[in-house]
Amino acid sequence: MSTVDRTPQPAAGWVGNPYVMHVSRLCLMLADHHYSSLQGDADGRVPVPAGYPLYANTKGGPGDYNQTLDEHLLGVALHGSEVTRALPRFDQQLPRLARHKGLRKRSQDERFRWQDKAAELAVAMRERSNRHGAFIVNMASTGCGKTLANARVMYALADPERGMRCAFAMGLRTLTLQTGRAFRDLLNLGDEDLAIRVGGAASRELFEHHEREAEASGSASRQALLDEDSHVVFEGDHARHPLLRRVLHDPQVRGLLIAPVLVCTIDHLTPATESQRGGRQIAPMLRLMSGDLVLDEPDDFDIGDLPALTRLVHWAGLLGSRVLLSSATLPPALVQGLFEAYRAGRLQYERNRGEQPGAVDRPPSVCCAWIDEFQQAQADCAEPASFTEAHRAFVDRRSAQLDKAVVRRRCTLLPLPLSGLHREELAPRFAELALQAALSFHGHHHSVEARTGRRVSFGLIRMANIEPLVEVALALYRLGAPTGVRIHLCVYHSQFPLLIRSAIEQRLDAALNRRQPDAVFDLPDIRQRLDAHDEADQLFIVLGSPVTEVGRDHDYDWAVVEPSSMRSLIQLVGRVRRHRVAACEVPNVGVFETNLRHFRKPGEPAFCRPGFETAAFRLDAHLLSTLWPESAQQVIDARPRIVAPQSEQLQPRRRLVDLEHARMRQTMLVQTTASAAPVRPGQRQRASTKAATPVLNAASWWSLPPADALLTALLPQQQPFRDDSTQRVDLLLRPDEAGDDVELVRLQDLPKGQGRRGEKARIVIEASQHQRIPDSAVQGRGIAPWGETDYLTALAGLAADMDLPMDQCAQRFGTVSVPKNDNGWRFHPVLGFTKFSQGGV
Repeated sequence: MSTVDRTPQPAAGWVGNPYVMHVSRLCLMLADHHYSSLQGDADGRVPVPAGYPLYANTKGGPGDYNQTLDEHLLGVALHGSEVTRALPRFDQQLPRLARHKGLRKRSQDERFRWQDKAAELAVAMRERSNRHGAFIVNMASTGCGKTLANARVMYALADPERGMRCAFAMGLRTLTLQTGRAFRDLLNLGDEDLAIRVGGAASRELFEHHEREAEASGSASRQALLDEDSHVVFEGDHARHPLLRRVLHDPQVRGLLIAPVLVCTIDHLTPATESQRGGRQIAPMLRLMSGDLVLDEPDDFDIGDLPALTRLVHWAGLLGSRVLLSSATLPPALVQGLFEAYRAGRLQYERNRGEQPGAVDRPPSVCCAWIDEFQQAQADCAEPASFTEAHRAFVDRRSAQLDKAVVRRRCTLLPLPLSGLHREELAPRFAELALQAALSFHGHHHSVEARTGRRVSFGLIRMANIEPLVEVALALYRLGAPTGVRIHLCVYHSQFPLLIRSAIEQRLDAALNRRQPDAVFDLPDIRQRLDAHDEADQLFIVLGSPVTEVGRDHDYDWAVVEPSSMRSLIQLVGRVRRHRVAACEVPNVGVFETNLRHFRKPGEPAFCRPGFETAAFRLDAHLLSTLWPESAQQVIDARPRIVAPQSEQLQPRRRLVDLEHARMRQTMLVQTTASAAPVRPGQRQRASTKAATPVLNAASWWSLPPADALLTALLPQQQPFRDDSTQRVDLLLRPDEAGDDVELVRLQDLPKGQGRRGEKARIVIEASQHQRIPDSAVQGRGIAPWGETDYLTALAGLAADMDLPMDQCAQRFGTVSVPKNDNGWRFHPVLGFTKFSQGGV
């Protein structure tokens, strides 16, 4: 664990002051952005002599000149000086949420009393956090009310007279929509008080469409969770503020900045640290400068995204925000790395905006706090070592409490005897073993439906990759169900047309909300399927990819898992009996002892894509019986994830969870490698006298000198956010000219200068590259799809509901992003898109 203070020391001159450099750039960007928008006789234009031969910009197309270069430069300088003078106090003129009874009200439910103590702790550290920043870790378990607790803590930190401004940043777009709506209902906030910002207008439209359908059918609750809706929004005077009046005419900036409470995807904030395109930095930088930040489930990001997450947390400290991390499964190295990044940023903030500007030798005593449903702890940490010690003490106490908690999930290892089988035999055999396990778990973990007496369970078969998942689905349909058993199978992954994936998620969200377990039998979809079949045992099975692990508030009765990492396993197990607190005595989770990749690609890393194994971090074996201590197998909870051995005790080649901790440390904490002198034959290796060389990782952003790390775009280019090395293709599934069939279209960027901005060329894909999986392949004895079976029917229904022509509806909601494949793609509405191989399935 890193304990050495690696904060870069100030270099001579302004180049070594990242706060001044980046805020100055912001002022110039704001002035340039505003002045370039002035046309004609608009107020604020600088009079200059006519005839200057060079132009700075145009009004629209080529040759339609707007401002000469001399006018533009003088205007930017003039407006930049006004913006600079107004910047230190601009946040005082933005709306804030204050005197909110719901956020101040003490909990009436004993399970949520810990929220009261967490809010009291925040009040006690309010003044100090305003002077030295705050770094808070919420590790409460699922179902304990973390979302409301986060809002109450950030509200308690805010000045009670001025009110709260806070952004809640999440990883998944659909989760953002759900959480934003939950906040609105929970806190009775209006559109002006709370803004929801997600990428993709089509996703939002479908979400709202399904909400209206649920309300019309009576399946959505209209009851507010809090009666108190009394609160005050202090609006400020942003219309007349010198800075704000220059930027709030832009709807994108206004949407991200104006609301006191913002629920957004993290993609809206990460551009603050990306210097490749200046205009995208303006809104997220102003948001971080004017409010606090909550990061929801930061450990769910791919390890390749952690450098970008670290950059964001560093800038939250640099620009004066307080930060809260919220997840029950935060690994120590991730928390430590983010704290050190925040502390380095806060140090720069206090050097420029603190009580003693220029006091470079005194590190900030950041107000740190840890909260969960069991305890609350607080410490002011000026050094990384003190934070490490305090965090370790907290997680040790949490681990002891989890050890005593009621066991809701019990696990058993499942053998996967696939050695010696040909590649085409793997999926059918895996399907047989998965079905056997599903039937066994159903026998122990079902509900008896009162009206008919049928035994019903909702289970998950989780697979690591989409291609074998679809092969297994086809094998399950060929296999069929035993006599007396009916299987309703829902295939769920990311490669469905948008309208079908949205419908799948809406269906699963409704069925798998088991807070009232028997309410599911009153859903029209479930009721119709139960009444249509006579079998005494009915299994609703989701055959899903890793999208099932995060972002959905789903509650399954049991799960069968193809493993890829301990993180994945812990997250997935959290979806079994997620909202039911009774003890479990018989295993309800089965984990195969290895995965299909181990047999499909022998001799290569198996626990990868997804997973943490790489060529540099290889495991000695791929059987969980050797990689996973037997003492930890029966009960799966967050303990292996939140408690890590000391570095010298890690065994990353022999234990799956140690591999993850080792990679997390390598990614998040400052790493160096000694440069050794070359050794001649026969000469003994001597200790190197050369300086250690920093290793490029997430810590490079804040630990290297600012002039090296922060003033170019090199690190964001080397460590991009949501980088996908897989070449992908955007497809559109639309009705053909006759309207009675579908055709597959590839969407392709137009050559530069052709068409309107964002317009795509549509290239019809040959029939040979669009393999239609026949309906007969998704039918079997005692098994039927649980989902849409006809794309055109689903499209026609959506088009009618939205009053859109079919072709226009398809263009908005019939798109999908898939990996590029020269042979084309297979498709069926209940299976989604997968690569097509000439060799067949």
